[in-house]
Amino acid sequence: MRLANKVAIITGGASGMGERMVQLFSQEGAQVIAADINELGLEKVSKLPKVTGMKLNVSSEEDWSNLLKEVKERFGKMDILVNNAGISSEKPLEETTFDDWNKMMTINGFGPFLGLKHVFPYMKEQGSGSIVNISSYTAQIGQGLNPYTASKGAVRAFSKAAAVHFGSYGIRVNTLFPGIIETPMTQALQESKELLKQLEAGIPLKRIGKPEDVANAALFLASDEASFITGAELVIDGGFSAQ
Repeated sequence: MRLANKVAIITGGASGMGERMVQLFSQEGAQVIAADINELGLEKVSKLPKVTGMKLNVSSEEDWSNLLKEVKERFGKMDILVNNAGISSEKPLEETTFDDWNKMMTINGFGPFLGLKHVFPYMKEQGSGSIVNISSYTAQIGQGLNPYTASKGAVRAFSKAAAVHFGSYGIRVNTLFPGIIETPMTQALQESKELLKQLEAGIPLKRIGKPEDVANAALFLASDEASFITGAELVIDGGFSAQ
């Protein structure tokens, strides 16, 4: 019960890494709000004990404001926010348009930024809080010349700034940098056995990651076990970026 009596909001909680976080956080005692735009997925996770599904478009300021007001009214507080929701694209530089860039930045960059903006007043009033932002290993190495990498680089930068700004209010902000993880977002990569073998060969641990690899790290950073950790960056990529 590492999150006993905690209230946690997890964006993108209806599938992939977010769904695994929702499961794990609820098992560890938290009241979990799974926030997602995927209503069918929300119906499924809402059947779990201590899980409440709420619709959220992370790029909508109005949605964020309404969701946090409802969480406050129903549960009285918010101890944890995991900014996990995002989209991916492998479109090369030569084919990238302004609309591609804008869409990626709006969801992957502006979404977590709005989460920080709107949760801050509540956590500031409480004098405590833990925020975990999900970036990507591509934000730390020279790989992926595309809007996805740029959007995850933005998450890395404003997470550091938020950790410094929020620290005096008792609010911690840390960032996870997953590598290739088995999720619906990477399904196309996994369907090619030849490509999968090539990917695994380039990873020191010789496998791609599983959703629980990221969920376990998020659980630690969200919990009181990490009470003196803020501004930290934890890479979960099987050693790929260490090469």
